[in-house]
Amino acid sequence: MSGSPVLFDRSLLRRRRLRALRGEPVTFLLNHVATDLVERLGVVKRSFAVAADIGTPTSELRDLMRQQKLAETIIGIDTLPAAHDGDGVIAADEEALPFADGSLDLAVSALALQWVNDLPGALAQIRRALKPDGLFLAALLGGETLTELRQSFAAAEAEIEGGVSPRVAPFADMRDIGALLQRAGFALPVVDVDRLTVRYDTPFGLMQDLRGMGATNLLVERRRTPLKRATLHRMTQIYAERFNDPDGRLRATFDIVWLSGWAPHESQQQPLRPGSAKARLADALRTTEFPAGEKSGRH
Repeated sequence: MSGSPVLFDRSLLRRRRLRALRGEPVTFLLNHVATDLVERLGVVKRSFAVAADIGTPTSELRDLMRQQKLAETIIGIDTLPAAHDGDGVIAADEEALPFADGSLDLAVSALALQWVNDLPGALAQIRRALKPDGLFLAALLGGETLTELRQSFAAAEAEIEGGVSPRVAPFADMRDIGALLQRAGFALPVVDVDRLTVRYDTPFGLMQDLRGMGATNLLVERRRTPLKRATLHRMTQIYAERFNDPDGRLRATFDIVWLSGWAPHESQQQPLRPGSAKARLADALRTTEFPAGEKSGRH
């Protein structure tokens, strides 16, 4: 890993995922994303020889890709191969990919990269693993994900305990992710966000689902002391006061950030060279163009 700060306890992530597997795993969010990712791939109108599924917590995405015959060979990697029911997943970390340079035609990932400490490094590795004109398509949690829970916990702790501890992970901003794609060397990078609002009867329903996803607090700087009962009670009150719908149910936001990019290839669309345009922007806008430094007279 590069000098990136260590935000997430990835060994704890594996333990939390194992605990979720032993209970009742909650997969509705992942299933939604896997279905959407396969639909997006279908629009590409291209078949891929070798594809890699990087860190997706279940086999759902690979199963759908095989059903749609989107790739001849699909390789899965995960730090927890036991989660994939003997699907031949390779034990590997998203931060240390086992692929040779230029060995993949397609790389996909669903709801895994948000827990990577060195996201710029992971994206650079994916870029190097792709063949020229290879495609990267992924979805991760970002933006305002769980903003309601974060705000409610912060307000309750400030009121009851006189301070705030990190309880909900910081999620990457869409603009920052776009910059990281460019920095990693991807051509034609695209980033967009799909906001899902899930509703619950109480905050405890949301917290139970997060536990079933193996996605409860993974921050290295999390508070190690038990949560006070009074703080938890006040958090539920604040959540219900601030984030309830007219029918009394509570909102929880999940922002799915989609990112895609291509390994550069000479066949791809290239930006025009400066000064090579055949039409002036001023003509298209039906305005008068003034030389640099000359004022238009408008105030």
